[in-house]
Amino acid sequence: MSLQDGVFGGWKPGPGLRAAGRGLLDLIFPPHALDEEGAPRPLASGFSAEAWSRIVFLDDPVCDGCGTPFEYSQGPGARCAACLARPRPFQRARAACLYDEASRGPILQLKHADRTDLAPLFARWISRAARDLLAEADAVAPVPLHPTRLLRRRFNQCAEIARPLAALWDLDYLPDTLVRRRATETQGGKSGSGRRRNVAAAFEVPAARAKRIAGRRILLIDDVMTTGATLEGCTRALLKAGAACVDVAVVARVKELANRPI
Repeated sequence: MSLQDGVFGGWKPGPGLRAAGRGLLDLIFPPHALDEEGAPRPLASGFSAEAWSRIVFLDDPVCDGCGTPFEYSQGPGARCAACLARPRPFQRARAACLYDEASRGPILQLKHADRTDLAPLFARWISRAARDLLAEADAVAPVPLHPTRLLRRRFNQCAEIARPLAALWDLDYLPDTLVRRRATETQGGKSGSGRRRNVAAAFEVPAARAKRIAGRRILLIDDVMTTGATLEGCTRALLKAGAACVDVAVVARVKELANRPI
């Protein structure tokens, strides 16, 4: 197991034993919907019908460059005004849903409450939203955490999503090819330019690992896209190391991303 790839160390039971154990627990403690108020931690990754209706899933038409939703179709490959004014280093981006009151809770539970059971569900959401990007990708790579933050959190939530996504599409999974060399401040509260300065030169591909991405199409996975500064920094590092191109897929994106200051 790699450093970025899931929970640290320790023995893990095989798939058959896990399935048998989960089946027994479901008989004793019936699973609840993930959003059920006051329910214990669920054993089944699903949402109630009401929760599904509240989440704003993103379908075409969207901006081909950043995934922002359009009110009406503007033709294949259409880009929003922000992407036309300032092209991004990644080629295309897709998001499964909008980041709002309905989607924020589950995403933060994965990130801060050890809810790694949510990761396969998010992987399926991305699989649907980014199916055109996945069909052309050679490999999947998660946005990395700095080692100090990884030690505190014990897992990389982006890696937890990227691993089952790669398996769904039978793609090469690259959890440690891209690394975060510099510990950065939180991006919260920063403008677009401030976010880009914060992550400037924070990411790199070690020379010994560059051969895994040279000449290949990489799909970069993150949980939330706000201004896209982190994803841009990761993309530049991958392209510098020889990637043919980089696309981006996230669980959720901020609605007004295209209108944020750049």
